[in-house]
Amino acid sequence: MFNASTTLGAQGRNLVIIVLAIALLAGMNLVFNDYIIRVISTVFVFMILAVSYNLINGVTGQLSLEPNGFVAVGAYVTALFILSSDSKIDMFEMTAPSPFILMLHTSFLPALLISGLCAAFLAVCLAFPVFRVRGDYLAIVTLGFGFIIKILAINNPQITNGAIGLNDIPQQPHLLFWCGLFALAASGMILQLVWSKYGRMMKAIRDDEDAAIAMGVNTFRIKTCAFATSAFFEGIGGGLLASLLTTIAPGLFDFMLTFQLLIIIVLGGLGSTTGALLGTIVVVGSGEWLRFLDQPLSLFGHDLGSYPGLRMVVFSLLLLIIMLFAREGLLGKKEVWQVRFGRRRHDVK
Repeated sequence: MFNASTTLGAQGRNLVIIVLAIALLAGMNLVFNDYIIRVISTVFVFMILAVSYNLINGVTGQLSLEPNGFVAVGAYVTALFILSSDSKIDMFEMTAPSPFILMLHTSFLPALLISGLCAAFLAVCLAFPVFRVRGDYLAIVTLGFGFIIKILAINNPQITNGAIGLNDIPQQPHLLFWCGLFALAASGMILQLVWSKYGRMMKAIRDDEDAAIAMGVNTFRIKTCAFATSAFFEGIGGGLLASLLTTIAPGLFDFMLTFQLLIIIVLGGLGSTTGALLGTIVVVGSGEWLRFLDQPLSLFGHDLGSYPGLRMVVFSLLLLIIMLFAREGLLGKKEVWQVRFGRRRHDVK
């Protein structure tokens, strides 16, 4: 039965958690140095990309390999909006920028929202040909879309400055706060969507699409909803990434970006939003923490020399060990609190 007091109590608890999280984000700039701030900002950006990619791939069960394309759209749109006209004229070397490109200018937050909307609109347009196929064919179609975006960026220098890319992109002050705030917003909104009736229909499509159709679920509409929502946050993540790096080029948005996100969501657990967050911390965080292995090593005063690439060898071994002992990822299809309560119920039995 619906309990109003319980609902109000839960809302109050969530509000307190959100306020504390925002206060923590605001205080990080005062505590950490520039390197740690940059690493944490990168983790937050990849959290946005991971939870949004998990929505279409893990929750809805559609093997899509497109996120690098939507991230590229978001990065370029944000960069073109926050760069001034004079900066664009000085930057474009291969050909003069398009007059339409010179007209684009706005502040950082509107540029992020426009980037997300552009990516979502593109996702809706792509949904019509993409979702005519399933399974491996869907993966091939979406993989081709990522390559098309990269080729368009290279062959339209009047818009993107071609293979040279865009440089000297203004970095938003307190970028760590904005990356963390959007990571919190993306995670919360996607969790609410997963818990809604639309989320239940997405899971039904993942488990058995034919059975979902037989039960009257409009699978095309639900898959398009998941695809557009995922693209919206991937576009915003791309915009934040452009401001964080201050330089972007088509080579940055190749298939390796999609492959990295795929590792994150599989490691965390396909279908688990909090698993995607945990997988991001493990993959991105440990990748930075192990960077010392690429430096000259010493053991008890003995010089062991340097081994370039040792960091990736150790990182790959760690991933292999984790996946051997956690076949469905760190959390499987469950959220963090469901794993805890599930164990308690099992113990009671």
